[in-house]
Amino acid sequence: MAGTDDAVAAGDDALYVLTAVLLTPAKFPSVLGDDYPEACAALGLAPLADGYGLVLGQDGAGARWTVVIDDVSLVAVAIASWDCGMEYELSPDERTVVSALPGWPLALSVSAPGVPAPHDPEHDPEIMDGPPLTPPNTETWGPAQRRLGADEIALQWASWRDQIDDSAFLTDGTDDANVTGGTEGSDGAAGAETPERAGDTGSGRRDADSTVTPDSGDATAAAPAASDPEAQSAPAPHAGVRRVLAEVRAYVDSPPPLGRVRSAFASGDARTLRADGPGWSMVARTDDIAFVLLDDEPGEVLPVGRGPELPGLLEALDKMAVRPS
Repeated sequence: MAGTDDAVAAGDDALYVLTAVLLTPAKFPSVLGDDYPEACAALGLAPLADGYGLVLGQDGAGARWTVVIDDVSLVAVAIASWDCGMEYELSPDERTVVSALPGWPLALSVSAPGVPAPHDPEHDPEIMDGPPLTPPNTETWGPAQRRLGADEIALQWASWRDQIDDSAFLTDGTDDANVTGGTEGSDGAAGAETPERAGDTGSGRRDADSTVTPDSGDATAAAPAASDPEAQSAPAPHAGVRRVLAEVRAYVDSPPPLGRVRSAFASGDARTLRADGPGWSMVARTDDIAFVLLDDEPGEVLPVGRGPELPGLLEALDKMAVRPS
């Protein structure tokens, strides 16, 4: 988090910096869109190849402003310093300022001391082309909350992975994976705790009282209840996960918009992959399984087992994915 002594120009006032984020093909606030061009469009920006830095803060009257700069390296260094608990004065050169947008595109729970509480600036047609930016609605399940859920799974991979019992996967040797029936909330697999709901941290729960179901398994079939022997002999395919895997395979042959497939560091030699598409998000590790979230399955997290095909698919995605520079 930035120090509030930092200041950059925002209209005619100094901006007290609260935080900053990157908006690049490899790293952008996914809550804004499924890919980099979509996230840029949400802010009225052209999807430049090098991307932008977004500096969020308040002016002397307390109004919210987002200053867009093209000095991506400066913002990256500032974020890395803050993440390490170090002070860093983020003071971009005025020549790097692309635009000053009223409002914030992301929800912040902090404010600058010594100024009025955060509020939208009064409309000024000379410097505002439209209404102030507002964060996407994440109070109900939808694309924004689904993407936040995928973000949280990527951040807390170990917590989610520990809930999955690999013996529950039904693998027939012909398909990528099988999706088995899952457990719910804090009563999840092996008694593991489920991370907090997506409304707070993006884990994918619908609300405070409903739970995420970590459905253990693979993409070809949903395992029936153990008490139904007849159903066990004929597991039904999970159409939603099958559709996602088909669309992900299509990405390999026909590259999607920039940023829909991203690759980030993971432990060991593995990579964390993130893929998004219309109505779905997928998080995977190249050496492990994948998790799928669907707009059509509120609050559900569907694990996809390795199977014989998933490893090759993940390797292909990693080769064509955008990576941080």
